[in-house]
Amino acid sequence: MYNLSVRILLLNLYYPPDTSATAKMAETVASALAQSHHLTVLCGRPSYDPTERRPWRLWQTEQVGNIRVIRVGSTAFPRFSMKKRVLNYLTYVKLAVPLALFLRCDAILAMTDPPFEGIVGAFVSLLKRKPFLYNIRDLYPDMAVGGSIVNPGFLSRFWEKLHRWALRRAAKVIVLGEDMKARIVAKGVRADCVEIVRDGAEIPPPGSPPPLLDLEVIRAIRGDCKFVLLHAGNLGFYGAWQTLLAAAKILADEKIAFIFVGEGAERARLEAAASGLKNVKFLPFFPPNKIPSVLAAPDAHLITVKRGLEGVVVPSKLYGILAAGKPVVAVAQRACDVAALALAQGFGVAADPDRPEELAGILRELAAYPEKVERMCGAARAAAPSYDRVKELQKFVHIVGGFRAAENSEEVFRS
Repeated sequence: MYNLSVRILLLNLYYPPDTSATAKMAETVASALAQSHHLTVLCGRPSYDPTERRPWRLWQTEQVGNIRVIRVGSTAFPRFSMKKRVLNYLTYVKLAVPLALFLRCDAILAMTDPPFEGIVGAFVSLLKRKPFLYNIRDLYPDMAVGGSIVNPGFLSRFWEKLHRWALRRAAKVIVLGEDMKARIVAKGVRADCVEIVRDGAEIPPPGSPPPLLDLEVIRAIRGDCKFVLLHAGNLGFYGAWQTLLAAAKILADEKIAFIFVGEGAERARLEAAASGLKNVKFLPFFPPNKIPSVLAAPDAHLITVKRGLEGVVVPSKLYGILAAGKPVVAVAQRACDVAALALAQGFGVAADPDRPEELAGILRELAAYPEKVERMCGAARAAAPSYDRVKELQKFVHIVGGFRAAENSEEVFRS
């Protein structure tokens, strides 16, 4: 039998009206869990490109459907300054931890905003003597070191030591893919304590009409190129961007275009590096209601993870691409989740993230053989139902509802 009335305290700085990916996923997870459990979200004031602001209060409580949302009075600086974001992180933790100690709950569920939230969640669970569940969205401090945000040294080693302590305290560690699970197990966590729940995508019921597409959006992306590769999403430090641009340079005279839709810390540098390449174009994000048109526009989608960051980041845009019936070009090592899935299920190809000549050759072949691309489109459509977001969220609910605090007490209270 499941424990069907667990009182869950979810810890994450960002929550709507924040618009970050983790805010949206926190809301999605909370909504799914709240169907069976009592949910309290302890978050901060909106600061990540929010759709609305909140006045300062030491804390304030909102009831959003059947979810209680408590916002502590953290600073709310915009996300563009790292120093000010760190201040947002620190003020959130300073106010959230004492408040969490007075909130009734049966289990603590921590996500990964701020980047050390897992450690905070483990600490709160220790003080409250409650089970700890840890949902890792991005793996820190590995991500901070890999992105040169934090230099290797005492701070990163201390952070890693605390993080491994938090991982060992967790009754369950919930991750996004096989490569992330492998990294967690390599840190000394038992494999049976690590569960994979993918973000998935909304899969329309069979027989649903196809989405209406905006031809202007498609034309803006495709232009007059015969074969179009699209990277849509954040242009952050994790991608093998130089390999993509080097491949674009090799293919500059072959009407094979590389289109980047989105923003991110690396965009300005990439635009400067791509200056003079007529087959490379940068576009801003399109409105959310145009996403189906963006997904449908290219011949194939680019997903990239630079060498060494496999399992540190798990690009979840894969599932929307599959739902759109489009193939994937994974510029990543084959051990990377997206590359492994693409090759195993036939909906994509993989290229070494450090070999632009190999990538250029693969793209040249795809452009020359449209029947191969069409086969991958069919494989994408066939694979998509396996990553239905509703089914993935049911896994999450099953994990939470399936654990029993009394039976696991010797495990979750170890220090």
